Amino acid sequence: MRAAIGKYVVLPGEEALTAVTLWVAASHIQTALQHAPRLAVVSPTKGCGKSRVLDVLHETVHQSMMTVNTSPAVIFRVIGKNPPTLLVDEADTIFGPKAGDKEDLRGLLNAGHQRNRPAWRISGPEHKPTPYPTFAMAAIAGIGDLPDTIMDRAVVLRMQKRKPGEKVTPFRSRYSVPELNALRDRLAAWLGPLRSTAARMVPEMPVEDRAADTWEPLVIIADLAGGRWPAQARAACLAMTRHEAVQDEQSSLKTRLLRDIHRIFERENNPEALPTQDLVAALIQDADGPWAEYGTKGLNAYHLGNMLRDFGISSANHRFDKGRQAKAYMRNRFLDAWARHCPDLAEAAPDPAQGTGPARQGYGLPPAGPTGSLPIGPPGAITGPKRSR
Repeated sequence: MRAAIGKYVVLPGEEALTAVTLWVAASHIQTALQHAPRLAVVSPTKGCGKSRVLDVLHETVHQSMMTVNTSPAVIFRVIGKNPPTLLVDEADTIFGPKAGDKEDLRGLLNAGHQRNRPAWRISGPEHKPTPYPTFAMAAIAGIGDLPDTIMDRAVVLRMQKRKPGEKVTPFRSRYSVPELNALRDRLAAWLGPLRSTAARMVPEMPVEDRAADTWEPLVIIADLAGGRWPAQARAACLAMTRHEAVQDEQSSLKTRLLRDIHRIFERENNPEALPTQDLVAALIQDADGPWAEYGTKGLNAYHLGNMLRDFGISSANHRFDKGRQAKAYMRNRFLDAWARHCPDLAEAAPDPAQGTGPARQGYGLPPAGPTGSLPIGPPGAITGPKRSR
């Protein structure tokens, strides 16, 4: 299964390929699991392979169910004791600013990460409160990051465009689907008798809290498989959760930057533009900010441009009073980012056609982890088959 997935898609790294393979296998023992990890397939732009990942998942997971055109009412009614695996493409139609009335589906995807979190609805001619199960594994693909409530419960794949030298086998339904279906059936046949064993397993996890809940089903599969899989699964867990921790830290810093720039514009009576060098100097002079110690010698114009690029903001030549011309940042270029990431500032966002939404850096190979090691959860006994070292 790992080889087949890697044949059709270029994932961000070996850890990501391991994670996707284990996620596919875990879908076949959902009934034995306490948590249903989400698989967040995100990218900064179109054409990064997200839909191809879903194509492969559609033919390999347990009872795949595409939800692009499926109503929430249908999904609520098909999720039962043996739930399907939900595959959601174009996530902006659910979570984005133009999502409209999709609150039911958003709530289902948030609640369905943990067993016994039903959604209550009034139904029937007697208008009786009725619980609908939400527990089901789900893969969700979209441009840009998904909401934090999803990302915190997900194994995150940060897809990028293929390099010129990176080749994949063309996905052709006539040949690819029978091959993947055969692997799916073999995987299900192997795991079927092991459901009760999997339900009793308490694997030792290299992370804690919600990350441990999310990755535990994948580690259980790895421990059932034995061989190199237990070590590979835990290495992938550490690398990918550390990478997301770095992403979160950078995101928080960038939000701080947007707020500080908003304050500087206000202090200057909201001019049409501020010269880049003046903006950098004002940020560095803020005694309460982190910018004087950013990088090796403090924030500079290059750093500022890199951090704002993810929000679709860039500098441009601007003519100031008395004919002076300089690189500058236009205030109206920040309105969309302020509205999205600092809504309490009550800025009006421009028309979407005038700017682009935020994009996060692709996953890539996992960066080096922070100094020291992440906390290790309390040791647990694995009651399943002994794994080889």
